[in-house]
Amino acid sequence: MPSISDEVQRHSVHTLVFRSLKRTHDMFLCDQGSLPPMDESLELLRHTVKARDQYGPVLKIVSQNKRKALTQRSNNDIEEKPVNDVSAGPLAIVASSASPQILPAATPPPPPSVSVVPVVSSASAGQQSLVPRRAPALPRPKWHAPWKLGRVISGHLGWVRCVAVEPANEWFATGSNDRVIKIWDLASGQLKLSLTGHVSAVRGLAVSPRHPYLFSCGEDKQVKCWDLEYNKVIRHYHGHLSACYGLALHPTIDVLVTCGRDSTARVWDLRTKANIHTLTGHTNTVASVVCQAAEPQVITGSHDFTIRLWDLAAGKTSCTLTHHKKSVRALVAHPELYMFASGAPDNIKQWKCPEGKFVQ
Repeated sequence: MPSISDEVQRHSVHTLVFRSLKRTHDMFLCDQGSLPPMDESLELLRHTVKARDQYGPVLKIVSQNKRKALTQRSNNDIEEKPVNDVSAGPLAIVASSASPQILPAATPPPPPSVSVVPVVSSASAGQQSLVPRRAPALPRPKWHAPWKLGRVISGHLGWVRCVAVEPANEWFATGSNDRVIKIWDLASGQLKLSLTGHVSAVRGLAVSPRHPYLFSCGEDKQVKCWDLEYNKVIRHYHGHLSACYGLALHPTIDVLVTCGRDSTARVWDLRTKANIHTLTGHTNTVASVVCQAAEPQVITGSHDFTIRLWDLAAGKTSCTLTHHKKSVRALVAHPELYMFASGAPDNIKQWKCPEGKFVQ
């Protein structure tokens, strides 16, 4: 046993650090660089969640097909087995008198008052009563011959932003980034008239079915009413604070609705040029507007990903639709059905009026 007086051998700091590092390497060298052990339960849960998320409908169809195959196989086995075969499976004994007696396999056939029939389990009976629902099939469009390009009409010096067709199908008007409105003959495609007056791009056009008027709006914040008998502007509708992107005429009353980059839609009286309502609520540019005779009479689509249905009498929102995940750029009402459609970069959606119920 060493005495207390023995001196402890001293080592340098470098030696002590080297020894500690060596012991550490000896302890962890066996699993150095390897991943921690994998938990099998978590891995199974991950695979299950991924399968349900990406292959859920396929898994349901596979399970239904397996269940259907087992059911058909059991039914076929039951039909193939003779009724008087006692050793075929479990038997049920129905007796009309006294207490039933179980007969051995070697005994002759039972009397008429006792019948031996194979028992069908309740589980298989339940499977027979369940009919798997067919997967919904997407409608296939009818085939038609490829469309051919009939005519190319040129004349504008910039992008054509809007088109409006006259109700009698005699002519149509186009608005462009070159600040000019051109009127073309629908049959021949010849230029009939050019209207100048906007100082910026023309973004919206509408032809009145009850008056000889053409309405236009543009990025110059101006909304103009053109008299087509004199080919000049007769009314200006002032009020938008920024570019005007769209307009629509009410089909039954003399009302014009415009929308623009100031996040509002404005309702104008055609004759008095009065701003009847300013429909506020959108938080970004209102890109499109549609008017119809029945409720909702005004529908707007905006870059804030929402569609708003408006109560025209009160000037307030009656419903807000938030199904789109990108800017709503276009709206159109169905000419016959009580529905409308909305277009966005993500997809096109159909809605049912008046409550704005999503169809597809």
